[in-house]
Amino acid sequence: MEEAPLQFIEDWNYWAKIAAFASIGFAILRVLFHYIKLITTKDLKERYDFINENEISVLWSATVMILIGASLLANSFLAEIGLFWFIIRWFTTFSIALILGVVANNMFKFYYPFYIEKRLRELRYKPRVSPKSGNAMKLLSEEEEDVYLDEGMQAEEDVYSIDYDVWVDEESGYTKIEKYSGHLHALKCPECNYQTLKVKREEIVTRPTNDEEGELIKYFKCSYCDYNAQETFTIAKLKAANVEGAAAPA
Repeated sequence: MEEAPLQFIEDWNYWAKIAAFASIGFAILRVLFHYIKLITTKDLKERYDFINENEISVLWSATVMILIGASLLANSFLAEIGLFWFIIRWFTTFSIALILGVVANNMFKFYYPFYIEKRLRELRYKPRVSPKSGNAMKLLSEEEEDVYLDEGMQAEEDVYSIDYDVWVDEESGYTKIEKYSGHLHALKCPECNYQTLKVKREEIVTRPTNDEEGELIKYFKCSYCDYNAQETFTIAKLKAANVEGAAAPA
């Protein structure tokens, strides 16, 4: 017995096309807005934070919307068709979209971070320009920057929870301190070679004193292959309170 064609196919084709173009158009606008915002952000630290906080989520959500739009568009040119073949066609389309989505998700999760890490590193260490003199500023070393950081900031760096970059205009004395997360990015896993090795937890084995250094153990775990590792770090001695040393020079 021949299956009766569905009565709503013509309306379905019309609305499916509209939904498809809306989904794809919204995805394109989302990506365009992201890169327009990125281009118009002049401050390098703000650009760094914007990429780090938004780029992967923006590209992933845009990919999902494009896959949804493409699925709708592929099923918006239906002639008279029965319910059985309508379901089969949608199931096939959904399966293809799901496979493509898994591939894209793995790309953003395991491969794209290598590209982002390179861009972020370039932004972080690109010379800052002093608003006072227009000169390129100097990035201080770990030893040189301590005089510009208060005791709380130095303590954060000692336990690797926060990393501070201090830029100085040697002509005008203008100083800029930038704050970065100590665990911001995953490392390359020696087992699977993906950039998915992250700090799972930290343990202070020996607390530092004014006279002796401390000891910190970092425990790493790969989110892809479950590889585990640990590394021991030395915590600098505590510094005696120094009011003048805690204040940045004018």
